[in-house]
Amino acid sequence: MTDEAHPCREPHRLVMADQSRSAARTRLVLALTLVMMVAEIAAGVIFGSMALLADGWHMATHAAVLGIAVFAYSYARRHAANAAYTFGTGKIGDLAAFTSAVLLGVVALLMAVESFERLANPVAIDFRDAMAVAVVGLIVNLVSAWLLREDHHHDHSHGHDHDNGHHHEHHDHQRDHNREAAYAHVVADALTSVFAIVALAAGLIWGLTWMDPAMGVLGAVIITKWALSLMQSSGRVLLDATPTGATANAVRKAIESDGESRVTDLHIWRIAPGQLAAVLTITARKPHTAAQYKARLTSISGLSHTTIEVEET
Repeated sequence: MTDEAHPCREPHRLVMADQSRSAARTRLVLALTLVMMVAEIAAGVIFGSMALLADGWHMATHAAVLGIAVFAYSYARRHAANAAYTFGTGKIGDLAAFTSAVLLGVVALLMAVESFERLANPVAIDFRDAMAVAVVGLIVNLVSAWLLREDHHHDHSHGHDHDNGHHHEHHDHQRDHNREAAYAHVVADALTSVFAIVALAAGLIWGLTWMDPAMGVLGAVIITKWALSLMQSSGRVLLDATPTGATANAVRKAIESDGESRVTDLHIWRIAPGQLAAVLTITARKPHTAAQYKARLTSISGLSHTTIEVEET
């Protein structure tokens, strides 16, 4: 039996450097969100708007999520060289994203309950003033989304530079769920701001006061959808699920290219954005060395840590 493991310290440093850019932008968006959160919650209470109040509390969840995201980036960077983390700190962001999703689900439930109570017991709303605050909130959300989206595109273009015929697979394991969580939250918040504006305009122009709490319910549904999607994507990484079948097929094809070697056991999982680990067992009548087999895997995108076991049949 021959084992060969490569901890991939240099690629990990590159990931940390790339994520520091995401962390800086996330901190800026967090500051903007905190200011607007206070303004919307205060205005929602003063003007009696459930849609505006819901949007403000939605922003509060985003502030918490963005705070978690900033902490995750900082913690991962500080402990990148900590030997206690066998495969590095690449999954810290996924843990943060999953936590954010749970918080989103709880707040969505609270928003729905409050909105239904407002439907049953309407309150007076100062539509004009509430709408002005909602418009400002929408502008802040759009600016925040633009800041994080620019970083999102930067990450995608980086992935294209290393395309080797497995683009979809590369994109899947390249995803930074921590950044995606922050981006998803501000986009969802921009959408709820639009709902708040529509509801307040309907109340002001046509007297449809029921639209305000109804939009609160719709906002809760959308937040729940984001939460479930984020739980699914980040949860798969935390459970070491294989990203897709493309990388596994590429590994088998490369190893078995000589017509004699066979991959009898294969495990692939993501250890950080853009980094995959693999453990495989190879059997052959006249096997090559682990180093020779590993050389066949160098063209597979993102495969930065491999352990190979060779058995003679």
